[in-house]
Amino acid sequence: MGRGKIEIKRIENTTNRQVTFCKRRNGLLKKAYELSVLCDAEVALIVFSSRGRLYEYSNNNIRSTIERYKKACSDHSSASTTTEIDAQYYQQESAKLRQQIQMLQNSNRHLMGDALSTLTVEELKQLENRLERGITRIRSKKHEMLLAEIEYFQKREIELENENLCLRTKITDVERIQQVNMVSGPELNA
Repeated sequence: MGRGKIEIKRIENTTNRQVTFCKRRNGLLKKAYELSVLCDAEVALIVFSSRGRLYEYSNNNIRSTIERYKKACSDHSSASTTTEIDAQYYQQESAKLRQQIQMLQNSNRHLMGDALSTLTVEELKQLENRLERGITRIRSKKHEMLLAEIEYFQKREIELENENLCLRTKITDVERIQQVNMVSGPELNA
């Protein structure tokens, strides 16, 4: 049967508080030792009693452990600074991308013939030239694709004509065999 839970609050009786402090301190020091041995962890423990007395445990030099702790804290703060710098960089990149998207959307509207009133005469000429070059490329590609289709259908026509010729030859051969069978059929019965 286990112990009942005790309420965690300040012990008012000074003697009881001192006894509990000694027991719990010893338990804490034992746990710190076990942690360092079992897990090969670097452990440093510093405890001051209510009277100001120092109790400490370290499986290494306590000063080197504290220095390591300070370095880790400063690395963590510089890591957060790096994170802030990264956040600023990504915000700037995001703004640039939004601007590019806006420019592309405007360009697309212009190509579709919308929002032309904002363009100057020079910009309209440039847009017209771009459209003409685009139409030329489209017509060239369409012509190329049509020629490829014509070539394909011409080859297919030749293949079908050859198949048709083969079928006609087979039909002619079958008709000839049927005629021979009809002519020679009455002679066999006689």
